[in-house]
Amino acid sequence: MGSGGFSSGSSSMASLMENGDHVPHVLAVDDNIIDRKLIEKLLQKSSCKVTTAENGPRALEFLGLGDHDRLNSLEGNISKVNLIITDYCMPGMTGYDLLKKIKESSVMKEVPVVIMSSENVPTRINKCLEEGAQMFMLKPLKQSDIKRLRCHLVNSRG
Repeated sequence: MGSGGFSSGSSSMASLMENGDHVPHVLAVDDNIIDRKLIEKLLQKSSCKVTTAENGPRALEFLGLGDHDRLNSLEGNISKVNLIITDYCMPGMTGYDLLKKIKESSVMKEVPVVIMSSENVPTRINKCLEEGAQMFMLKPLKQSDIKRLRCHLVNSRG
């Protein structure tokens, strides 16, 4: 929660790990195991701590926003994640639905949410951005996409 800025000097992964406070924590949500593993690898390469969830309800549960968590979760997980990245097309609850739930939560609404999709549908992209998504990215993600994410991550928690 501190406002320690990132120094992109030569600090090694080891020193980042010792100082766990400064390792950004990203929640990656995707129903496709291969996509999930890819995102996890890319984020870990960029020195992020990654938690994955295979669908929206599991992500909400992790964030303490699941239906049965509602009452006792008010402050619990506010510092748990610095960024949420979610697939748009998922069975049951889409990435858009997940985004809306997160933005409705007074505790989690400040956390940046990035939506990704393999389909480039402008109306869908606009809908997500209007609802408060930080960014919309096309899959498959590349390391350069993750670098763009890091900017949001670092600048978003000041």
